[in-house]
This record gives sequence, structure tokens and C-alpha cells, in this order.
Amino acid sequence: MNLTGSSGDLAADRRYQWALGALDSQDFEAARDLFAQALELASDWSPGWFGLGQALEALARREEAAEAFRRALALDPADSAGAALRLAVLAGESPATAPRAYVRTLFDQYAASFDRHLVEGLAYRGPEILAGAIEQAAPGRIFAHTLDLGCGAGLFGAAARARAERLTGVDLSPAMIEQARGKKLYDRLAAADLLDFLASEPPASADLAAAADVFVYIGDLAPIFAQAARVLEPDGIFAFTTQSHSGEGFRLGADLRFSHAAPYLRACAAHAGFATLALSPAVTRKDRGADVPGWVVTLRKI
Repeated sequence: MNLTGSSGDLAADRRYQWALGALDSQDFEAARDLFAQALELASDWSPGWFGLGQALEALARREEAAEAFRRALALDPADSAGAALRLAVLAGESPATAPRAYVRTLFDQYAASFDRHLVEGLAYRGPEILAGAIEQAAPGRIFAHTLDLGCGAGLFGAAARARAERLTGVDLSPAMIEQARGKKLYDRLAAADLLDFLASEPPASADLAAAADVFVYIGDLAPIFAQAARVLEPDGIFAFTTQSHSGEGFRLGADLRFSHAAPYLRACAAHAGFATLALSPAVTRKDRGADVPGWVVTLRKI
């Protein structure tokens, strides 16, 4: 992530930008040296420490990288860069969720070019796959109130609008919400944390809740499932995509995205009061030209 904001020292800022260029070109030793030069001029600058951590991690200097990420986190406790996630990856751990500030910053940066980046750069097909799964689960059904969870710039909203009498979108990124607003698809939009939003919605107030490529930023899905079950009316549909792995539970990957195992998803669904209608392999995007394995899941509120 290219963090914005000046260190307060123009020379440090220049070295930081050169370091980012070296990092992008995979000249990790040069990146390490340039980040270190920037920090000599601005020692209390969190982005500089985070960048140094990235370069050291790429050079397999793991202990030094962890120390740099710890310094970045101490200087930015809200963690807009995701230093806590990088530390978790180095330690082989999986936290419950990504820091809110990290997700908000990431998508605020991407908002203006998000649709093009996903569709053209990553061959993203999540909304189409999710809409198809919903049609299989409820052929021809018109939903009185659809919740587009993590709506982003409105890609799934465009796929869902024709079958939604009322369409509500929520996203953590205010910049994404403004992109979605410009498409004039939604009856209501909210810039909010997903769990906080669901907790504030009236019980049994929706009959479809959908999340396209959102749960890759949430490891522990049990609280989300519980709130979705509360908000959905009986026979309501909960549909989503996520990345997959073949083991147990959830995992944080080196790409700072979470993947979920099928037994974990089934257990969360049953505990929250959902019947699993379908849990099928699906590829919603590519990464460096390779398919990213995932699931498309449809649940029914019992």
C-alpha cells in the first residue's frame, strides 16, 4: 500500500518515494537502504517503518522486519497500513479480522479506479457468480429488501438491482460509498463497519443479504453470521463469496486476505440458524494471472 501524507521532511519524502519504486521493481536491497535513509531524517514516521518492514521481509530478514512493523504499529495504533497483519503473517497467526483503518485506507485509495482495476486487472467475476448462485437458490424471486454488504463501488448492486424492490448498500470506505452513490442504484447507502451496521438494523427487516469478496478481510465470521441471521426474515437468503483452503477454520495469507475452510463455513451457518443450500468452488478473481480458489455459498434462514 502506498501510504499518503508527508513526513514533514521533503528529503525524507523523496527517499520514501524512491524506495517505493525500488520495492515495486523488486530491488529489495535498494528499497531497504532508501527507507532507512528516509527514517534517518524522519525517525517517527510510521509509513517509513512499514516500508522498511516490507523490504526486510522480502529479504528474508524476518526478525528485523517484525521489529520495523512493530515500530510502525506503535506510531500508528489505528494501523492504516496493516502492520498487525504483517506481524501475524510473520508469526504464522490468524487474527479475527483486518484492522478497520487498514481496510478503509486501502479502499479509499482504490475507489476512483476500483471497477477498472478489478474487472480488467484481476478478471473479477464475483458479482456475476454470486447473482447466479442466488438465482439457483431462489429462482425468479424478487426480494423486498436486499442488503449489499461491503458494496464497494456498486458492482454487485448493478447485478442485484432488477430483483430488489429496495436495495441498501454499506461499506467501510466513504470514498467507495460516494462511487456507489454516483451510480444511482441504491435506495440507501451507509459508510459504516459491517458488524456495527448489521447490529443497528431492525430484526427480520431484509430477505436477502449478500457479500461479494468481502469476507477476505474478516477471519472470524461467526459474529457476522449471527447478526445476518437476526436481520433476515425466515426463509431469507444469505449469499457470499470468499477465498478457500482445504484445511480447517480460517487463515490469513501472505496477501493479507483471509481464506475459509468448508467445514468452518458450515459450522458457522448451522450455529447461526442457517441451512446450507449450496457451498461450491468458485474462482472470482486472478492474482498475477493465476486463479484464486474460493467458495460461493448460499444459506437460508431457518
